[in-house]
Amino acid sequence: MTPPRRRGAQGGRGRGPGLREPHSPRTPPSPPLRPSPAREVAVTVLERVEADASFADIALEAELGARRLEARDAALATELLFGTLRWQRYLDWVLAPHSRRRLESLDPRVRVILRMTAYQIAFLERVPAFAAVNDAVTLAPRTPGVSAFVNAVLRSFSRRGAREREPAPPRDPNDALATRCSFPTWLVERWVARYGREDAEALMRALNERPPLTLRTNTLRITRDALAARLAAEEGLAGRSTRLAPEGLVVGPGGAPGEWRAFADGSFAVQDEASMLVARLLAPAPGTTVADVCAAPGTKTTHVAALMENRGRVLAFDREPARLARVGEAAARLGITIIEARHGPVEALAPAFRAACDGVLVDAPCSNLGVLRRNPEVKWRRQPSDLGLASRRQLEIVAAAATMVRPGGRLVYATCSLEPEENEQVVGTFLAAHPDFKTDPPDEFPLPLDPDGWLRCLPHRLGTDGFTAVRFRRS
Repeated sequence: MTPPRRRGAQGGRGRGPGLREPHSPRTPPSPPLRPSPAREVAVTVLERVEADASFADIALEAELGARRLEARDAALATELLFGTLRWQRYLDWVLAPHSRRRLESLDPRVRVILRMTAYQIAFLERVPAFAAVNDAVTLAPRTPGVSAFVNAVLRSFSRRGAREREPAPPRDPNDALATRCSFPTWLVERWVARYGREDAEALMRALNERPPLTLRTNTLRITRDALAARLAAEEGLAGRSTRLAPEGLVVGPGGAPGEWRAFADGSFAVQDEASMLVARLLAPAPGTTVADVCAAPGTKTTHVAALMENRGRVLAFDREPARLARVGEAAARLGITIIEARHGPVEALAPAFRAACDGVLVDAPCSNLGVLRRNPEVKWRRQPSDLGLASRRQLEIVAAAATMVRPGGRLVYATCSLEPEENEQVVGTFLAAHPDFKTDPPDEFPLPLDPDGWLRCLPHRLGTDGFTAVRFRRS
């Protein structure tokens, strides 16, 4: 497998290590007293992810909010953070020959500094190697000898050509593929067995892509074409319509959407195209009663309400009060008034709404293995045993949610996972215990469903996040 070329820090498709000889590191005449703010932010967040198991997107949002970086620096910090996390295993592999110590034995800050700098040298064509190395040394802990160690490892790595930087791959084919594509071996083994080697590699490459910025037009306030024209005029953003979701718009690059005037006045929500298809599968009608039993942070809940033209009743359940509060905030910003937020697990809340809903959405908590391009740290935290634990909880949720569906009503079960334990196995067990529910695929839908009625959004085929969903009707 030939690794792809390096790319610029602000664009291109990051598919793998570069083939060009990187810039040779040079010592600038006057080393900066402080590293670039982008690298400082990226290292800070990477260390939190590594040492404290923080979520990368949440930690980055907090750090950028506290520091108020320029748009260019914020974009670079984002690229360094997520690029390093996506390619973590590959970076450890190519760094290992240049370090006299095993990377896993290093202090977390030293380890993430080495990875982040190697990512810049191997992947980011526009970043001079000397700048990346010098900032790495500046960011290193002041413990005696640490700065010298970081400097030696990275200068050794920088001097090697792309071919020399790659050690011999592991002998096991799946282990070698996992190393080059930067995924856990156990996940590669599953995907190769399920999809075949070629498709499995394509899936991993797609999940290592920088995801597009996709917006869901708030059709209660504006049309998609009008939103595109407004963003072009106000923010200088080019936009293109999504292929499958009629309210979707892909835009960028252009900074943080939360700072745009069109966001403040509720003209759009940030949502991936695959996620938009879930509410459309439920197909809620205006004037009906619908429940979203795992509602926070409210992205799909507000989409359901918009499809209902803000007429009817939407029940929004979530067991985490802080996250549930975000549902109300999103609804207020979007001008939605029909959502009723209720705190608590669905098992506790469902009895009060027995057979009261025309439609119920179960966007089940899951492994998140379908959205790794947005949350790459997840692939380093999941274990095979997590899938079985998740499936048991998912079955409890969907069974409780089913009691809320009236005869003739619909139930949609969805996950941002591609794994059978969290999808087919949960649904099979549910249907065996609930003979009054049958699969109910729509007659028309933006993309073909499986013969058995499943919606499957595969990143390498559709360019979306990975989602799986199915619709039932109660007899």
